[in-house]
Amino acid sequence: MISDADLDLCVGVARRAADRAISITRDLPLGEIRTKKHDADVVTAVDTAVERAVRDLIAAELPDHVVVGEEYGGTAGTGPTWYCDPVDGTTNLTAGLPWTSFSLAMAIGRTPLVGVVADPWRGEVWVAAAGRGVTIDGRKPATSGPASLAGGVVGTEWASYRPWPGMDVLLASLAARHCTTRVMGSSTLTLAQVAVGRTVGAVIGEFHPEDHLAAALLCQEAGMVVRDQSGRTTAFPERGGIMAARPEVGEELFGLWQAAIGR
Repeated sequence: MISDADLDLCVGVARRAADRAISITRDLPLGEIRTKKHDADVVTAVDTAVERAVRDLIAAELPDHVVVGEEYGGTAGTGPTWYCDPVDGTTNLTAGLPWTSFSLAMAIGRTPLVGVVADPWRGEVWVAAAGRGVTIDGRKPATSGPASLAGGVVGTEWASYRPWPGMDVLLASLAARHCTTRVMGSSTLTLAQVAVGRTVGAVIGEFHPEDHLAAALLCQEAGMVVRDQSGRTTAFPERGGIMAARPEVGEELFGLWQAAIGR
């Protein structure tokens, strides 16, 4: 679908975009905090500045590529399309909680080819390219950890500011298995933790490529089980939610998810 040279170029652009996002997120004042769809859906000057910087970079380096962003929208093209969430976890950002992320992925159709996730507060940049694995700050991540749900950590995230249908059932099922759960406020980081071995799994109630595609590709390239809610192995679900898990717990976590949503 893309040459090695073009893939190298896209990886370089993604990495430079992540570096710009980290700089802007850490240094730019928040400015006026506005709302979008509802009072819990907030946007700041940081969100818009990061997305503008990414769009400018891609326009300069890859002018025939399309961008779909959280703040300025867009429509996917038939060729390379970039999906960007400039700040995943804006509520945390406005509250001063250092758990936010930058997400950028490039796909052709529904095949993701490049993904980058940046944690501006830890200064970490996680990069994945199709068939090339994952790096965190240029190194291969350690992915050792529990081989069962018991004693492990599974992450999930609110549907905006509400629990998604079945979330309470899943949390109770995990608790019954002595599995700790976390809801931290950035679904991008929640998925990405699985890729680098910090959690055993994650379930997101509704997939959005701007928020989740980069982290889903990280998980896929790290050898994790990545499924949509129908059970299909994919990093780019057409509808519904997404699950990522260590191979040792993939079947069990998927079964609990399916039971929770009544399938």
